[in-house]
Amino acid sequence: MTHKPIMFPSGKTFLTAVFSITLILLIQPLASAQNKSTRVFEQLGEDLPTPNEYRTGSGAPGHAYYQQKADYKIKVELDDENQRIIGSEEVIYYNFSPDPLKYIWVQLDMNMFKDNSINALSKTGGISDKMTSGQINGLQSASSVFGDVDKSRERGYNITVVKDLNGNDLKYTINSTMMRIDLPTPLQKDETFSFKIDWSYNMAAYYGRSGFEFFEEDGNYNYFVAHWFPRMAVYDDVNGWQHKQFVGSGEFALVFGDYEVDITVPDDHVLVATGECQNYNQVLSRTQRKRMEEAAKATQPVVIVTQDEAIEASKTKSTKKKTWKFKAENVRDFAFASSRRFIWDAMQTDVYNNGRKIWSMSVYPKEGNPLWGQYSTKVVEHTMKVYGERTFEYPYPVAISCHSTAGGGMEYPMISFNGGRPESDGTYSQFTKRGMIGVIIHEVGHNFFPMIVNSDERQWTWMDEGLNSFMQYLAEQEWDRDFLSRRGEPQDIVSYMRSDPSQMQPIMTNSEQIIQFGNNAYGKPAIALNILRETVMGRELFDYAFKEYAQRWAFKHPKPADFFRTMEDASGVDLDWFWRGWFYTTDPVDQELTSVEWYAVDSENPEISKAEERKAYEASRNTMAVNRNKTDVKVTVEEADKAYQDFYSTYDPYAVTPQDQAKYEKFKANLSDDHKALIDAGTNFYALSIKNKGGLVMPVIVKMDFEDGTSEVARFPAEIWRKNSEEIIKTIPTAKRVVKFTLDPFLEIADIDTGNNTFPKAPEAPSRFQIYKRTRGSSLNPMQEAAQN
Repeated sequence: MTHKPIMFPSGKTFLTAVFSITLILLIQPLASAQNKSTRVFEQLGEDLPTPNEYRTGSGAPGHAYYQQKADYKIKVELDDENQRIIGSEEVIYYNFSPDPLKYIWVQLDMNMFKDNSINALSKTGGISDKMTSGQINGLQSASSVFGDVDKSRERGYNITVVKDLNGNDLKYTINSTMMRIDLPTPLQKDETFSFKIDWSYNMAAYYGRSGFEFFEEDGNYNYFVAHWFPRMAVYDDVNGWQHKQFVGSGEFALVFGDYEVDITVPDDHVLVATGECQNYNQVLSRTQRKRMEEAAKATQPVVIVTQDEAIEASKTKSTKKKTWKFKAENVRDFAFASSRRFIWDAMQTDVYNNGRKIWSMSVYPKEGNPLWGQYSTKVVEHTMKVYGERTFEYPYPVAISCHSTAGGGMEYPMISFNGGRPESDGTYSQFTKRGMIGVIIHEVGHNFFPMIVNSDERQWTWMDEGLNSFMQYLAEQEWDRDFLSRRGEPQDIVSYMRSDPSQMQPIMTNSEQIIQFGNNAYGKPAIALNILRETVMGRELFDYAFKEYAQRWAFKHPKPADFFRTMEDASGVDLDWFWRGWFYTTDPVDQELTSVEWYAVDSENPEISKAEERKAYEASRNTMAVNRNKTDVKVTVEEADKAYQDFYSTYDPYAVTPQDQAKYEKFKANLSDDHKALIDAGTNFYALSIKNKGGLVMPVIVKMDFEDGTSEVARFPAEIWRKNSEEIIKTIPTAKRVVKFTLDPFLEIADIDTGNNTFPKAPEAPSRFQIYKRTRGSSLNPMQEAAQN
């Protein structure tokens, strides 16, 4: 770094640089750069919807906020022989909007599987020489993305009845995954309309959201039944009817309501569902009911249906049926899982130590053990506890984790379908274990976002997936201190943020248009929130504001602006620059420390200044030629003959003279007390030139390593860039001399190039080469390898 003295005024003469003590806190724009006009710190006002009586500028619901309601009474049968759903429902739709409604819209999500659906016809992709015949046949069908669909079976809903409760036919129009029902008369504010729909459809193999898994060894199926009934679409103050087609990625925008659901299945099936079962006395054996009573008092999971019992039930298929009855209040959806292969464990615990007990349950086939029996139900309870502490207490009576397939997961109110399957020998990798725990936390956590904080998933995936992934990270770290979370640490998103810009979109992109779905809708928003919490706002302010958002919008329909505004309103932190950079652009973070200039105060004390000058002179004479001449030149002319010596032969220009001392005493007499204190402190000033190469402004965090082996970290808010968002000079005073500066030393801001963060520049890590070709590693997981040793 360059070392320059700071000179104080001496008499009437001003030397090279004059700095007052206030310099310590100043931010200098580069002298050669004018203050650049930039939008990065402009308010988002004009980019967000105008506040109104429904949604306020603070982010809270307005005094006229409304939302609709839909209550359902459903009777459904699971046809185990044909993997078919047959149902009949009665719906009461409540219009609390100020608008008269001439028609209502109903979602028919299973129509996504029809060959003429938008989902099927909008698939794109080429053909490779390695494609199977099935892949080729599926290029224009849902099967190209959603599993091996049997083309011989009709897909989508077969609607047989749409009537009012008096038996009158209602006119309806089906538009792919949406159905419009025309009302006999407009539905006015505070009125209700009741109608009936009968339907059926053939189920598909599990495709990540619902379906069945077939087990060839015993010919049985595990059923995971979701978005299985015609459901009311949302009508709200922002969109009117939210009737975007279900294409597959954008999930669901749904209405809260109360459910009464009768589910008929083979009488040897175990069934779990949204809500509380009303007839355990009829559907459970005496032994199972006794175990349920034990589970209601337990702090560890109690097995209701054992593995041996599930295996025995799988050997035969009953031809008898039984009906399970469920009720659920104030939920936005209903799902269930059913199989004769299910093991079932449960416990009812006081999660929040307030006297109210909540059921934690899991169902899984034997293929899930030993992982599922050991972990699943405890992870369910843990998730409710951690999420509840940061948002609101889980309001429902039960939370259920169902083991669906080897990977992935999907969420519904009070019930979720989760992957994570050990090897057939019961061993598993650490990756499998942590993946299973992570997906259970994630899917159970979705009860909070969006099952209760009911955002519009059809439009904004990040509002539930991103917020939930952030909460998942916190819960994972409280489960295991060394948990290797996929999404949470800023460095986890660096590879995405440095990727091809043509393959990225802003977080504020509609769900169906996102290219890198996991990074865009899950990872980036989750990590952005973690950066907000740890680096920008601090935990106390962030946690308060985040909880305020969750509680304001519990059981309501928030939009992005409601989240942005609430986080600022409840914290008192201006975050518009953060939302703009992280959510509305694809700019990365790349701060570069280009140079450092070192200044020290010139005290004008000749004892100090002349000693430094002598030292500098001696250093300048430490050259190869001078050092060799000391031995090669035996004697110089002046040394040989004193006749050639004069005054300068013995003159020491670096010796302190009486005149120097007198001048210094006069100088000190004219100094203020502040100047004297600054001289006595021996302060060093370091002017750091920093560039914002990435474009995304972030706080500047500087670690200083001192020559005595200690270090210190200085933190400056993102507003340091407010006058010039491209490059700045920041001057930092220190009592000690700095030998190394490092930006973002704790990897807090997702900087995509840490190689330009140090000064002096540190050498890059060496590239490695192999001396010989390594043999292929073992395909065994560590548990299997340990068993062999």
